[in-house]
Amino acid sequence: MGQTLTGLLTSVRAIAGRPGTRTRARPGDGPDPGLLAALRHCGDHLAALAASGPLTDARRTRLIASIGALTTACSTPGADAFDALLRTGQQALDSGGDAGARLALALADEATALRARSKGAWRLRGNALDALGRSEEAITAYEHHLALQQNTTASRDVERRIATLRAAGDRIDEALALVGNRQEDRHVDGGGGGADGAGAVRLSRRLPAAEARVAFTELVRLRTTERGAADPAVRRLAALYAEHRRLSDRDLMADPLLGGAEPIGVPGLRRFLAGRTVCLVADTPHTAEQEQRPGSSLAALIEGYDLVVRCDGVRHAAPTARTDLHAVTLRGDSPWKGPRWDRRATARLVFGDPLPHWRLALRNRLVPGAQDRIGDATLRRPLHDPALLAEAADADGPASTAYTVLRLLDFLGTPARVDLIGFEGPAALPPREREWIGARTGTTDDTAVRITLR
Repeated sequence: MGQTLTGLLTSVRAIAGRPGTRTRARPGDGPDPGLLAALRHCGDHLAALAASGPLTDARRTRLIASIGALTTACSTPGADAFDALLRTGQQALDSGGDAGARLALALADEATALRARSKGAWRLRGNALDALGRSEEAITAYEHHLALQQNTTASRDVERRIATLRAAGDRIDEALALVGNRQEDRHVDGGGGGADGAGAVRLSRRLPAAEARVAFTELVRLRTTERGAADPAVRRLAALYAEHRRLSDRDLMADPLLGGAEPIGVPGLRRFLAGRTVCLVADTPHTAEQEQRPGSSLAALIEGYDLVVRCDGVRHAAPTARTDLHAVTLRGDSPWKGPRWDRRATARLVFGDPLPHWRLALRNRLVPGAQDRIGDATLRRPLHDPALLAEAADADGPASTAYTVLRLLDFLGTPARVDLIGFEGPAALPPREREWIGARTGTTDDTAVRITLR
């Protein structure tokens, strides 16, 4: 194999030149300059392999054979070497290690430059960046691939991988928010000095995956030392760390009991709401009748919002009434035995405690296809979660769902505007909740209480 490798390297150098050779203009029917650049990358990799000694790895042997096929295609007049380029990139990725991933990325860069609308080239680039731990760049490349991919079945693995990378990044964002560190780039100061040693840890979703794991580990260690393992925020931080490590080791698995819905947490909900106008519509006979009346001013008002929120069991509004976000609070000793949530909604939030009851309710009452997104366990108790509002539990029982939604939106702070519609000022809510809402009311008219959150 040593002689074969040396001969192949000689052939590659003869066609593409040595490192540092300037790319020449395409001579007649000769190889495209992008292909020549790709061959030079292959030549550099072959030289490194030759210097490493005898080859016994079958994966590297397959990569060398693939480079040979690419070299032949580039030296054959009129041959289309693009497919050979993609195969070589995949073999480089399959050979393992950072060196193989870097070669795959270099070949993918040349491939996307040659054919910007090649879904295979963009997927190869995403896979290479993913292997190098450059998650945010990988997501961008994967999204390019999906934009070109017409086969929805073939795109499911990529969609799942994007969801996994985003979920891992979301865990980092939530951890930084939890410790009051929202800066993108913090450095370890060696002694954990300052008022808050955890704030000195360099952690960001844009770090390479291996560096992010180390920084996250250090953040948990410092925070545990400062606050103690019994601190609620430290427990939440440790849970986020465990979830991040799990996501680093394997992809999110679609839960068939969720009917294909995408789980979203606090960062995902914040993005879903960002910059949008939101209205919470009361489920009353009068409001429902006005919504269905042709030419109704109330119907026009509701339709003008970016997101329409409805709460709990919607008995009066028409089944086809627009619902972008449906929120429901679990009540009673057996909340998993209630009616199924079959009203179509873009996203659904289910508030409830304890966790086993919440999980069982989701599995028994969610209807496949009735929602695109479902709030995950981090959103199940926003009023009392130490990572969110951290209020003491009310002895009188759970708050109204509308109030819980309002407090959550207020905490997230990303909607452009939030209005209550049809809550009669809002007399339908308990006095304590009315007091909180009244203190934040901007304007009131016959149909809406308008609340400015920021």
